[in-house]
Amino acid sequence: MRTRGSGKVASLRSQQAGAAPALTAEERRTARGGRRARDESGWRAKFREDPHLPPPPWGVTAQVCEVPRESARGRLGAEAAHFLPPRHPSLGSTGAPGVKAAPGFGPSVVVPRCATDHNTDNSTQMLQEWLAAVGDDYAAVFWRPEGEPRSYPDEEGPKHWTKERHQFLMELKQEALTFARDWGADYILFADTDNILTNNQTLRLLIEQGLPVVAPMLDSQTYYSNFWCGITPQGYYRRTADYFPTKNRQRRGCFRVPMVHSTFLVSLRAEGAAQLAFYPPHPNYTWPFDDIIVFAYACQVARVTVHVCNEHRYGYMNVPVKSHQGLEDEKVNFIHLILEALVDGPPMRASVHVSRPPKRPSKMGFDEVFVISLARRPDRRERMLSSLWEMEISGRVVEAVDGRTLNSSIMRRLGVDLLPGYQDPHSGRTLTKGEVGCFLSHYSIWEEVRTVAARGLAQVLVFEDDVRFESNFRGRLERLMELRGHPQLPGSEAGEPRGGGRCGEAAASGGGGVLLLDPGLCLEPGRSSQAAGLPAPSPNAACGRVPAHHV
Repeated sequence: MRTRGSGKVASLRSQQAGAAPALTAEERRTARGGRRARDESGWRAKFREDPHLPPPPWGVTAQVCEVPRESARGRLGAEAAHFLPPRHPSLGSTGAPGVKAAPGFGPSVVVPRCATDHNTDNSTQMLQEWLAAVGDDYAAVFWRPEGEPRSYPDEEGPKHWTKERHQFLMELKQEALTFARDWGADYILFADTDNILTNNQTLRLLIEQGLPVVAPMLDSQTYYSNFWCGITPQGYYRRTADYFPTKNRQRRGCFRVPMVHSTFLVSLRAEGAAQLAFYPPHPNYTWPFDDIIVFAYACQVARVTVHVCNEHRYGYMNVPVKSHQGLEDEKVNFIHLILEALVDGPPMRASVHVSRPPKRPSKMGFDEVFVISLARRPDRRERMLSSLWEMEISGRVVEAVDGRTLNSSIMRRLGVDLLPGYQDPHSGRTLTKGEVGCFLSHYSIWEEVRTVAARGLAQVLVFEDDVRFESNFRGRLERLMELRGHPQLPGSEAGEPRGGGRCGEAAASGGGGVLLLDPGLCLEPGRSSQAAGLPAPSPNAACGRVPAHHV
């Protein structure tokens, strides 16, 4: 933005060396932008020498504050250090540089203020790495880390929220709010670090609404989001008929709600905004001691309306874990959020400004992991391989047999015949070409496994490319494989092979499936080849498919 303005001014000066031409309105605006860029550049240089320098004379029209809410030891944490900062567009991509493009808004200055504390990992170092890369994009950066790791009194674990922890967070947010007011900011954007904004126009879109407090609705793996549609007189959540239609975007727009949290914009020039506060709570406050409830009460007392907008997809938020859970549980939730974003879109892209820990994909003890994928669906192949990569599972792509290319002569050449009189038990129809192609794809893998079993393919895993994974799929599959060999499992007696019981631990959903193949072991039949109306390739080929639903 500043570079383009400066370049245009240089061009205008070269014209003025001769006869001075009359400037158009657009050229005058561009010239002012160039002068503003030079002024801002000079102010930033002075600010580096004196951090207490007062705000620039043109004012601050966007004040961004990133306040972490919940993770290890209260802030980013071990899991967050591995996953959150690399994927958090944060201040660099929230549309802040484009604020001046919003109708009715003049040139803007964005000042990020980052605070991190109570960490026992490398979260501070990762934030420093990010700030070193993007700091020059902003007029100023305020960095407030806490050096030594520490815990809260009476804290039972990294996800346990004590009264002291809530108070510390309220004080932190109040400090940011006071900072923005002292700077003469027009807006302040609060953004928790476990919220991932994928829409780089978020800030502009929120400002254009002209609302005093407004939140972008964030998606999650469940019905959880960053707003309430109802609140009781005691300050607790109240079920309403509006929540799910709003969350599911069956109704779209900006809607008045009693509370928003995690990521939201406050217009500091709005009527009543001067009365808003996080800490200390209002003198008449009797609701739960929680920063989001305290702020909701402050808005209610000040008669400041609160809204949530869902017209656009803004990003995601991780489902918070329970107080007794730990960082591994949070890691599992976040990986599942990444996988869900790959399905529903838009996906979360890793920041190029932060180093990522290396992935170490493996076959999880299987001799081979196959991924059946149609060549004409590169989108599904890319999503599937990305999902496996996130779960650190290495897979080998097998070209699927495309049912669209099949005809009766090809099927006769392959020696495939439908069972006479077969009808699908649910639809009452015969097999489609796509279903025949699916069978042939699996059959080719079975033939390979059966042929080379003596050479090491004793146990394999087969994925179709339209699988939608449930939370902790890898962990569930690992537990399933452990149970498979347990001698006391149901089905391990009376001549049935061990592990012949239900194989529903590793849950996946969608039109595709997950298949465990063992030449010497037949699991409980699921959607086998015989059930599909085709002859089984061998008596042991009808092996179980992991159920395509929640366990």
